[in-house]
This record gives sequence, structure tokens and C-alpha cells, in this order.
Amino acid sequence: MRWSKTYIPTLREVPAEAELISHKFLMRAGYIRRLAAGVYIYLPLMQRVLENISTIVREEMNASGAIEILMPVLHPAELWQKSGRWDTYGKELMRLKDRHQHDIALGGTHEEVVTDLVAGELKSYRQMPLNLYQIQTKFRDEIRPRFGLMRGREFIMKDAYTFDVDEEAHKVAYQKMVDAYYKIFDRCGLPSKKVESDTGAMGGKAAHEFMILVDTDGGENWVLACDTCDYAANVEKATFRELNTPDQEGEQKPIESIDTPGATTIEEITAFLKLPPHRFAKSLIYKADGKPVVAMIRGDRQINEIKLKNHFDCMDLEMAEADLVEKVTSAPVGFAGPIGLDIPIVVDPEVAALTNFVTGGNKVDTHMLNVNIKRDFTPQAIVDIKNAPAGEGCPKCQGLLTESKGIEVGNTFMLGTKYSEALAGKFLNSEGKEKPYIMGSYGIGITRTAQAAIEKGHDEKGIIWPKAVAPYQIIISPLNMTKDKQRETAENIYNELTEAGYEVLYDDRSERAGVKLNDADLIGIPLRIAIGDKSLAKGQVELKLRREKEFEAVDIGQILVKTEEFLIRAI
Repeated sequence: MRWSKTYIPTLREVPAEAELISHKFLMRAGYIRRLAAGVYIYLPLMQRVLENISTIVREEMNASGAIEILMPVLHPAELWQKSGRWDTYGKELMRLKDRHQHDIALGGTHEEVVTDLVAGELKSYRQMPLNLYQIQTKFRDEIRPRFGLMRGREFIMKDAYTFDVDEEAHKVAYQKMVDAYYKIFDRCGLPSKKVESDTGAMGGKAAHEFMILVDTDGGENWVLACDTCDYAANVEKATFRELNTPDQEGEQKPIESIDTPGATTIEEITAFLKLPPHRFAKSLIYKADGKPVVAMIRGDRQINEIKLKNHFDCMDLEMAEADLVEKVTSAPVGFAGPIGLDIPIVVDPEVAALTNFVTGGNKVDTHMLNVNIKRDFTPQAIVDIKNAPAGEGCPKCQGLLTESKGIEVGNTFMLGTKYSEALAGKFLNSEGKEKPYIMGSYGIGITRTAQAAIEKGHDEKGIIWPKAVAPYQIIISPLNMTKDKQRETAENIYNELTEAGYEVLYDDRSERAGVKLNDADLIGIPLRIAIGDKSLAKGQVELKLRREKEFEAVDIGQILVKTEEFLIRAI
């Protein structure tokens, strides 16, 4: 493809809307343009990247035995009402009404639709296992669309759905998808890590996410992984084994009120009382579907809101505003405690193990010493509601947990019978008994994977694409198109490489050499062939891999052989 015949509107300035480095480069390199918040136009280079990723996904899905279909974007509300998700999915579900005032959803996922599809036709165990997938545009009404394609309202996704006769068969199908995902991301040049995750609005028995680990701000998820075994989980799901359990006092002491003027944070109160933070229990006031609740964790831990939300099985969970905290506790923020409260109290197991701990006193400038569960207050439940910290013990072995940032590019869900039971998805088993399908759901973000590749591969000059997903394998950059020899050599090499089956971008613009070389770095094509007077005088051109600093002068007659050698070295 000649640059002059395609559309690559590169920018010198960084767009104000772009936050992540990958978002900035997608905009600057002419891959995407913003239409509205969370909605982007994919320009020619981006379209080629998305097609490359989709091809890899399609090939591996087909190889795993999955069958491609295409389902509608418009979903009748009745299907979502049958599954219960019309009410529970939340505000991310895009809803509209047609001219007849019928409720419709724009599909963000297709569990209801695919189950409805097979419910009337998949009637015998002999028809299973079955795996149906599609690659399609999805819609989710994100409250705050940001980070380009990372958190958009419209995006491209591969979603697959398996149907099996029992749990054992489902485990086989699930593992096939896991294996396929590893192959897909490896082929994309993006080694992935499978981590345990929360099932969220999807429901089901268990879930995993596939993460691309990065060391940039684009890593929106924290991953805890064992340094010895294969245990890994995102921060929402991770558990741990505490290595140094604090010593506890044996005898319960009488409760005592103490003045703590101006000490509203853990740091302030620990300094004031000269006690370690693990002797304190933070009482955090939340609203679960609008109703106040208390979550108690140790002073040296952080709350895990996903775990807390799952315990209350609520649609919305948010921190209580200051006036509600004062109404519930009779004290300003910073002095909340459990004693005397008439609202549900959930206590983390680490707090339940404490003796004679410190809490807020539900009175301004006041804390309580020597508080003990059961004697001084009764929790509604004792549940793990804390984040797992790095450096603690692995819950599965004697290893230690390490922490890294990751970008979620895929997920897998063990749905069980959640959707088949709700949507009458039943079959006759080998004994003639009617049973619901055991289902699985599996997603890969096509657009998200593309941006994750940039977050993983870039430098200060621009994008460094893995060769399997790059829009072109090679860019030819004659440094001065007014020079006949440069232009003729570029044309000959372009024709030779194209006929050999390579995907080549020929920069035939009449731009300055600096502009062309900078643009080549910015758009990130794996191999650059630069053609200038100095090299041509020796019968050579310059080959340089995008991810390497040095170029190599190559005889023009060896261009095919050397191109193959260079691309083998490219990742």
C-alpha cells in the first residue's frame, strides 16, 4: 500500500483528551479518532490491526472446535428480564425503546440470546458438546469512558458460549478455551497470565481473567501472583496467608473511652496512642442499595469493595457521605465505631481475631480502647472483605505473593445453569431425564487487545507493534522522493517484497527525511527499509527493526533474504 493512497493522519501534538501513552500514540499515529465519549472511529491502520487480531482469534477458536455465528445487537428486554439481569446488570446496560415503546437493550454480552437460540433446538445429549462464538461490536454505558479503547462505550469483542451435559464435560470445554486463549495471546506477541477473578454481573461458579502484565499507567488491574506456584488472582479476588500474625492479649480488659483530639486517620490515631495499626479496627460506613452498613477491617489493611458488595448482594455500593455518617454514628467522619450502632456490621476475620482493639467512639474527638466482639457489639457476619497485600503468603503453598499491574484482555466464566434454568435451556440426558445445560462464557476484547499491545510495546518515539498484529510488516522510506534513483529503488523493492507476499507500506510522500523517519517510528511498523543517497552510492539500503536501535546496510540484491532474516528476529 502506498502512503499517498491510504489515510494516515499523523499528529505532532498530543491530543488533550488522551491520558494513557497507548491512547496518545493511537491518536497521534492516525489509528483512531474520537466521535463521542467512549466512541471511536477506526482508521485504515487500526482496521488492519483489528483484522489481524480477529484472524488469530478466529483461527484458534475454529481449531478448538468452536463454531462461528453472528447474533443481533438489539435484544428484546424480555430475555434479560427472564434471566433477571434487566434489573441487576446495572446502568452499563444500554437501554432504549422502539417506536412501539417496547424495551430493547444494546448487547454488551449475549448469554441470554445464545441460550434462547439453542433452548428450542439443543434437545439431546448427543448434540453436545457445543461451542458457539462470534466477533461483534458490543455496547456498555460506562459511567466514565476513558483511556481510549480500554474503557469505551462501543468496542469489538469475541464472545463464545459452551453447552455441556454435566460438570465434567464442562471442565473439558473450559480447559479447551483456556488453552486456546494462551495460544491466541502468544500468537499476538502478548504472553498472558490467567488469574482468578470475581464473577460480577455475569454470575456463575467461578471466573478467570487473562492479563497482559505491563509497568505503565495502563495497567488498570493489580494482580497478586505466587512466586512459587501457579496461584494468581486479581486484587478483587485474591486471598492470602498472613505470615506474621500479631500477638493477641489473652484477657479481655474493661472498655475505656479516650480523648483523641483531631485524630481522624489511622496514621494520626496510631501516632497519638503509640500503638501499631494492627491494633485498630477501622469502621467504614457504606451505602448498600442506599441503606447504611458498616465494614470493619484492621487498621493496616485496605477494604475490598467487590468482596463487600458480593456479601450484601447489592446493586450499588458506595461510601456514605459525611452527613449520613454523622446521622448514623452521631459523630463526624473519622470517629465511627461499631458500639451502639443499629445497622448491619460486617467484620473481617482478622478483626474477629483481635482482642482489646481500638475503634472510633461515635463521638467527636473520641476513641474506644479494649473493644471486644460479642461482649461490646455483635456483627451480622464475619467475612473476608480486605485486599490481599503483596509480601504475604500464598494461600496455596509456602510461596510469597508478588504484585504487578495488568490489562485484562480476556475472561472466562463457569456459568453453571444460571442462564439455562432461567431460559428453559434443557435437554434429555442418556437416561432420558430432562436436565439444564451446563454453560460457559468466554470473551476476548479485540480492540482492548490492540491497545494493550501498545501499552506493552512502545518507546518515546511511538508504537512498537508485535509483527503478528502490526498493520504492515515493512515500511519503505525513501528519504527524498525528488531523487530518481531513490524513487526507482523504492519502487523496485516495493514490488519485489509485495510479490513475495509481504505486507508493505510504501511512504511515497514528498516529505522531509526527518518527517518520514519520525512517522515510521510513530506508527510502529516492525521493519523499516530506508533509502538514501549515501547507502545507494554503495548499492545498499538500510534495514532496521523498530524495537532495535541500530540499522544494517544491506546489498539491494540481498533484500529478500535479509528481509526474511530480520522479520524472523522481530517479536
